[in-house]
This record gives sequence, C-alpha cells and structure tokens, in this order.
Amino acid sequence: MDNLLSIVTFIPAIAALILAVFLRGEEEAAQRNAKWVALAATSATFIVSLFILFDFDPSNTGFQFVEELDWLLGLKYKMGVDGISVLFVMLTTFIMPLTILASWGIKSRVKEYMIAFLLLETLMLGVFMALDLVLFYLFFEAGLIPMFLIIGIWGGANRIYASFKFFLYTLLGSVLMLVAMVGMFADAGTTDIPTLMTHQFASESFSVLGIQIIGGMQTLMFLAFFASFAVKMPMWPVHTWLPDAHVQAPTAGSVVLAAILLKMGGYGFLRFSLPMFPVGSEVMTPMVLWLSAIAIVYTSLVALVQNDMKKLIAYSSVAHMGFVTMGIFAANQQGVDGAIFQMLSHGFISAALFLCVGVIYDRMHTREIDAYGGLVVRMPAYALVFMLFTMANVGLPGTSGFVGEFLTLVGIFQANTWVAAVATSGVIFSAAYALWLYRRVVFGDLIKEGLKTIEDMSAREKLIFAPLIVMTILLGVYPALITDIIGPSTTALIGNFDAALALADTASQVAEH
Repeated sequence: MDNLLSIVTFIPAIAALILAVFLRGEEEAAQRNAKWVALAATSATFIVSLFILFDFDPSNTGFQFVEELDWLLGLKYKMGVDGISVLFVMLTTFIMPLTILASWGIKSRVKEYMIAFLLLETLMLGVFMALDLVLFYLFFEAGLIPMFLIIGIWGGANRIYASFKFFLYTLLGSVLMLVAMVGMFADAGTTDIPTLMTHQFASESFSVLGIQIIGGMQTLMFLAFFASFAVKMPMWPVHTWLPDAHVQAPTAGSVVLAAILLKMGGYGFLRFSLPMFPVGSEVMTPMVLWLSAIAIVYTSLVALVQNDMKKLIAYSSVAHMGFVTMGIFAANQQGVDGAIFQMLSHGFISAALFLCVGVIYDRMHTREIDAYGGLVVRMPAYALVFMLFTMANVGLPGTSGFVGEFLTLVGIFQANTWVAAVATSGVIFSAAYALWLYRRVVFGDLIKEGLKTIEDMSAREKLIFAPLIVMTILLGVYPALITDIIGPSTTALIGNFDAALALADTASQVAEH
C-alpha cells in the first residue's frame, strides 16, 4: 500500500476535522457520536498501522516505507520508519483507542475533548515518522498545544498552573534545539535526517571566554538538543513539571503523557544525539549517566513520601526514565536494546497504573492514599489487576518491566560499574514505594463508610485493561518479539557511533601532528 505512513498519521486528524465541521450541539446524542467517531478513528489507525508492522523487514537497517515530496520553500515532506521508530508508532496507535475508551465518562465539551486527542495522535505519530528536521520540529512542538488544552480545560483544580508549567518548560527547552537545527542546516546544507546522520559535524575543541569546549561544535549542538529531550523525558532536575501535569490532567491525559509523550525524549536521543553528535555524546556521557543515577534514587525516595496516588506514579515514571537514559548512553547493544524495551514496556505499565487510579477516582473523586483501604473486599478484580501492574512496575521476572531494567543494568554495568551500583539500589526503592501504595489502598480493614458500597470494575474497564495485561505478560515471557525487531537497527546505530568516534579520534591525532 502506497503512502501507508501518511494514511496512518492523518486518519485521526481527518476524524478531528469531521467532528469539528459536521458535529453540532451539546446534547447527549452529539456527545455519544463524538466518542464513537473518535473510537472508530483511533481503532482504524491501529488496524492500518498493523500493515506497517507486518510488512516491516527487521533485517533492513535503513528507513522503510519512505515517502517524499516537495513541500515548502525547498523543504521536503519526508516520512519513514526503521527498527527503532516502528515500535513507537505501534505503541501510539495501540494506546490511543484505550484512552478514548477510558474517556467515556467525560461530560463537558466532549467534541472538543475528542478533537484534542485525535490531533495529539497525529502529531505524536508524526514525531516518530518524520525524516526531515523542520517536519520533526513542527510535529514535536505542535504536540504541546493539544496536551496544554487537555490539562488546562479538563484538568483538576490547579489545572491552569500545571498546563502553563508544562508548556513553558518544554517550549523553552526546544528553543535551543531550534537554534542548533539552524546551525546544522548551515553546516550540512540539508535538513534531511538520514543525510545528517552520516554527516561529520566539527568536533575540534576550542575555547570560549577561557572555557575549553571539548568536542567543539558537536558538544554545543548535543547540549542544545539535550535541553529539549531532557525536559521531555523528563530528567532530573528538570522533571518538576511532570508530577504537576499528571496530578491535574484527566486520566486519559495522564495515560498519553506517561505512555507516549515522555518517550519522545528517549527517541530524540536515539535519532539525533548518538548518530549526529557522537563526539559530543561521548564527552557528555558521564554527566548523563550520573544525572540518571541521581534521578533513579532521588525520585524513588520522593515517591515514598507522597500522599497523592498520581503524584507517586509520576515520580515513579521519572525514575524509570532514568534507566532509559542510562541504557542509551551506555552506547552498547544491551544498553540501547534495554532502553528501547524499557520505554515500550513503561508505555503499557504506566498507562495501566494511571488507569488504575482513574478507576477508583471515578468512584470516590479523591486520589489521596489515606482515603482508601480494604478495597480487596469489594473490588477483587480491581485488586488483581492493580497487583499485576504494581509487580510489573517493580520489575518482577515474567513481566515486561523486568526485561527492560535487566538489559539496561547489564549495559550500564559494562560502561560504568559505580553508576550501575547506584541505579540497582533504585530497584529496591521502587519495590518499597509500589508495595507500600498497594498495601494501603487494597489491603487492610474496610472501615471507611464511602468504600462499603463501592463497585468493582465494569465490563468497559476490564476491556481497557485486557490488552495491556496481555502485552505486559507476553513481552515478559517472550521479549524476542521486540528485540528481534530493534536488534539489527541498534547494532547498526552502535556500529556507526563507534566508527564515527574512531574517525574523529584519527582526525584529531592527524591535526595534532
């Protein structure tokens, strides 16, 4: 099928346009139609995206399904996927129908809500498929707008503060990336991402105001991109927008934020930082590894003292993303494979955990941990599902959470044993906060009056969790489903990274002589 990537990307946007133009009124029938149109569009997007996965050839390490046409002032609309990006496309199309189903209880401005989520899906898919710098930047930045509106309009009591904090943090980080992109175009004469991945940017050291810049322009460009991707992940210490955004966002907003939007930072490191600025990446690796280690320990300890369930899970996400950045910058096969696996696994597990909070929030309208206790008596099915994803979040063998953490730790151990030792302590802390949360919410005596009549999960809620349970266990017992697809591409990425470093090293030795 021609133009498969464009079809997948723009099905949700077309559905959003149909809703905007043809659907009128706030009556119940119109609201119901808006939900069904959004569900149909996101489901169709997932079904069509399966053709990409089935036709994808993992042994081909180049970009596949490439579409290219002249677009604007010499710029090109160019899309394609490789072994690294194709699974992020699948994760996005898989999660979005579930978020629409989870939004079935939305009562206010339903049409606008569904339009925001549909546009967000198109923009997120564009990020993972874009093969042109300008196109990537437009998708990357435009995705802020629907999320800003989702938090700001349908969020909690403090939603305006949280939405502006989210927007400003991520926008300011991206301004530096835009400056670096202009510099890259000036140097390479193209905005084509595959071409830029093989371009040798200057890596000769120089001095600015008496400060020696080791790695030269590559280091400066790396830092500019790092500013954007580190905020998006988010890495410590620029993570503070995330707990606020999660707490105030509606349940479906938290699901998309944790499952997909955070992964754009890790994807950016893999697509831009390692292949385009290998010398800069090498120079800054110790800093990134130690920031990641601090993030794992610090945010795990902060999670231990939270009273709000969403905030606890948000800090847990920051800790798990610490493993991702570690694995990426270990720059070896196990590390990078583990980082990608961890991102995909975290997509399923974090989505499920936020949905677990949403289930009881819809009934009790509070996220305070102290407001619950003894739920296993009234909600046995919920207790079972919540336990599965709590165990997966801790990294229990047999779940996808174990595979990602184990691979990244193996990779980082080869790169830096001290960082690996600090990071491993985070595994213990994650068990502490996750089990502490579970015990207080699910076990204990059922003494609170409001909980004595609480009802277990509905058929719709069980339907939402079913595919997430399947993926979490399937990837835990058969991780080759992912590693077979990403393996050849990560091998090529690391081979090119090492070759570029060797070439730069040789060039610097020649320059010295």
